[in-house]
Amino acid sequence: MSSQPVPPAPAGPRLRRALSLWDLVIYGIVLIQPTAPMPLFGVVSQEARGHVVTTLLIAMVAMLFTAISYGRMARAYPSAGSAFTYVGREIHPALGYVTGWSMAMDYVLNPVICTIWCSKAAGNILPEVPYAVWAVFFACLFTALNLRGIRASARTNEILAAGMSVVIVIFSVAAIRYVLGLPQRGSALFLTPFYNPETFSLPAVFTGTSIAVLTYIGFDGISTLSEEVHNPRKNILLATVLVCLVTGVLGSLEVYAAQLIWPQSIPFPDVDTAYSFVAGRAGGAWLFQLVNFTLLVATVGSGTGSHLAAARLLYGMGRDNALPKSFFGAIDPKRGIPRNNVLLIGVLALIGAFTLTYQLGAELLNFGAFIAFMGVNAAAFTRYYLRAEKKTLLNFFPPLLGFLICCGIWLNLRWPAKIAGTAWVLVGILYGAYKTRGFRADLVRFELPPE
Repeated sequence: MSSQPVPPAPAGPRLRRALSLWDLVIYGIVLIQPTAPMPLFGVVSQEARGHVVTTLLIAMVAMLFTAISYGRMARAYPSAGSAFTYVGREIHPALGYVTGWSMAMDYVLNPVICTIWCSKAAGNILPEVPYAVWAVFFACLFTALNLRGIRASARTNEILAAGMSVVIVIFSVAAIRYVLGLPQRGSALFLTPFYNPETFSLPAVFTGTSIAVLTYIGFDGISTLSEEVHNPRKNILLATVLVCLVTGVLGSLEVYAAQLIWPQSIPFPDVDTAYSFVAGRAGGAWLFQLVNFTLLVATVGSGTGSHLAAARLLYGMGRDNALPKSFFGAIDPKRGIPRNNVLLIGVLALIGAFTLTYQLGAELLNFGAFIAFMGVNAAAFTRYYLRAEKKTLLNFFPPLLGFLICCGIWLNLRWPAKIAGTAWVLVGILYGAYKTRGFRADLVRFELPPE
């Protein structure tokens, strides 16, 4: 095999560079989903004392800087697309391992909170069916779909995104009619979602932000298409930033309308599915059921996708020898999927649905996600500033600000999430020490997946 820098003619089929910048943007919006902030609305409103719009905008700033770092690191590792790889190769394999271990918690918890939310939403449709039955059903559904190797096509995702967009428009029309019918429509009413002097608290807003950032989780998936896009060095970075920006603006409009309809002083019948009740107040029972069903379908899609993503992350760590390869690095020869990992995630999703609340699960997910985000910013800073021959402010400030803002939000997670998340990291470090006999052997062996 030639080792020259110019690649030889390919011996087999290769991925086609067929995607444009806007193809990537649409893919990223579909991946995150246009309804992303709706399931979080009640929990964030409760923690931030009604300032959901403010938390989303703060989170957007953090994600924009982090998106720049992700886009730039995708240039260096166009087929890896993982904070685990970025940190391990740019800084130190041991830190890459800790980042990967933290990401594992992030990825594993996504199917858990999707199982919890779907079970709550399905209970709104058929309240006579107990929560436990729904939890078992959705955990088994996600597992069964991924065991069969089923994955939604791009066309299916586009249809779902279009359907969700139609529902958002319908809700927006109902929201405008409702707000225009309010007896008091002064400027104070329209500014309250951004700043309410009666309830504003900076620590509360930062705590809410630490949950609201879940709205943007998944934008890094754009980097996995680096080998299929025209001009990836430019378009991956632009698409990642644009998706964060579009998600932030659209999400802020969605929660802004919801806050006008449902003041923070009025408690929700169910915090986890609060947005459905907001829709019911704006348009009646039919809109309640429409929004509830739409969010249920969207979360089923997220749960199925995140289930397989978690299984694939564990497979990647097993392949790179960060986890026992015989179990985590195994592939089912018939269907070409990491079957052991799919089954394990299904079991964990079922256990989590009975032991965690949606809020704690979301916060624990963000605990791991922000460790990964801080790691990616640190890796970008190391590669493009510390090791660069020419040091520029454009290579200095974005990753540094991204790291500091992400660190600030991470520190404002509630203590239960910090304690449980720290325990998870410590377990990973102890396992690493055992695996390497006191860190005297290589902790991680990075391998690229076969082309």
